[in-house]
Amino acid sequence: MRRALFGLLVALATLGPLGGCDPARVFEENRDLKDYVWPVDEKPTFAFAITDTAARYTIYLNVRTSTSYRFHNLFTRLTLTGPGGEIIDRHLHELNVRDPQTGEPLGDGAGDIFDQQVVALRGVRFRRPGTYRAELVQYMRLGTLPDVMSVGIRVAREQRAAAQ
Repeated sequence: MRRALFGLLVALATLGPLGGCDPARVFEENRDLKDYVWPVDEKPTFAFAITDTAARYTIYLNVRTSTSYRFHNLFTRLTLTGPGGEIIDRHLHELNVRDPQTGEPLGDGAGDIFDQQVVALRGVRFRRPGTYRAELVQYMRLGTLPDVMSVGIRVAREQRAAAQ
């Protein structure tokens, strides 16, 4: 009996993490910022591989801030570059980090840390297979932006609608 229970626990521990797997995710990475400060000249760049050129993708911006972050928004520029170095897309995005009316932090939080994942680009079609790059730059007009703990991107394959 103990041996069967132990085997079941081992199987659940082994298979459990697989259940949390997201089949749509192609890439996701976050970079911690030293001393929780984002200098204007620090431009985190993320490289990801695309093999399926027929699919459409959504690109998300990830940001982690502390409750000490003093602004209600965060402007960041996302530059998407293709395998040949050509710029595919460059946009300035405004992320609302706090509710502008109440000042309450937005996103998922624990204690004084809040995470947000915001859609930056939807319906992206990559024309060639290869390695693409996404560069993030903070655009808050400050030399150093305090209380930003980490930034990142997520690339997910869009789910096709079921045939009706």
